[in-house]
Formats: sequence, C-alpha cells, structure tokens
Amino acid sequence: MFCKKTRKKKGYSTKALSDKTGVPDSTIRKFEKTGDISFRQFLMLYAEIAKLTELQKLTQQPDTPKNLDEVLNLKPAVNRYR
Repeated sequence: MFCKKTRKKKGYSTKALSDKTGVPDSTIRKFEKTGDISFRQFLMLYAEIAKLTELQKLTQQPDTPKNLDEVLNLKPAVNRYR
C-alpha cells in the first residue's frame, strides 16, 4: 500500500508516524493492512507522509470560462455511446 511504502521510505515507524500525526499506531497498522480509516485520520497521515497538494490535484475542477469568447473557444465534449 502507498501509506506503508511511503512511511518506510521516509524512515518512520508506525509509532513515529503516530507521534507526528496524532493517529494511534494501532489505527495506522490497521489502515496499512485493511485500508479502513476515517477520512480525518487519512488526511492527517497523508499530510505527513505525502503532500496535500497531490490530493488537491485529484479534486480540482477545471477552470470555468470567464467570458463569452472563452465559452466559444471551448472544445466540445466527446459523446460516449453505449
């Protein structure tokens, strides 16, 4: 899993990561084995072992047009057929 691999790459034990994030080390171990964790705790871990900017990139919306010229210059969406 990403969390365990990144944690080890950074040289953190589960106890050290727990101390830095406030997430119990038992929760970290459970997350690494099962993937089960609260969203709040996930963000606390992710903020320490990775960059939150990477997570933000996943949730960014494309820029919306600001004027009529930008709307007219938009490429049409590809229609998918079933």
